[in-house]
Amino acid sequence: MLYICIAGTIFAGDFFIKDCMEKRLKEGEIISKLGGAVRLRKYHNRGAFLNAGEKRRQTVALLSVLLTAVLTGVFVITLGTRGNTLLKTGLSLLLGGAFSNTYDRLKKKYVMDYFSFGGRWSGLSRVVFNLSDFGIIIGALIVAVSASSRLS
Repeated sequence: MLYICIAGTIFAGDFFIKDCMEKRLKEGEIISKLGGAVRLRKYHNRGAFLNAGEKRRQTVALLSVLLTAVLTGVFVITLGTRGNTLLKTGLSLLLGGAFSNTYDRLKKKYVMDYFSFGGRWSGLSRVVFNLSDFGIIIGALIVAVSASSRLS
């Protein structure tokens, strides 16, 4: 039950934040926080990561649905096994993020991203994230660590 709650928390939290940002920020408006280290902004990503595939949105949405379905299957199978705490945690973070971004792609035809990092490295400051992206990134890293520890 814990792992389903983790996935649900990522989905619900990101859904709530996206809704707030959609209502409160104007397109192109940037609000700096923490001395400019974090920037809140409204960005409609019509592709995948870094807008990859924005001209092929149906393909991106289909791939998102298929990958989320496969991930859900792996997650359900894993839930039925004993142990595998690290793997289950990683999959639950990944799944929460995948459901949220896939929902956006299907419902809104874009993924709502809303914050970026300021700093010296301009490449990073141009990338706009959402909570689900971090669930996906952190979850994938945890799954990779879990898989590599099983191979050792």
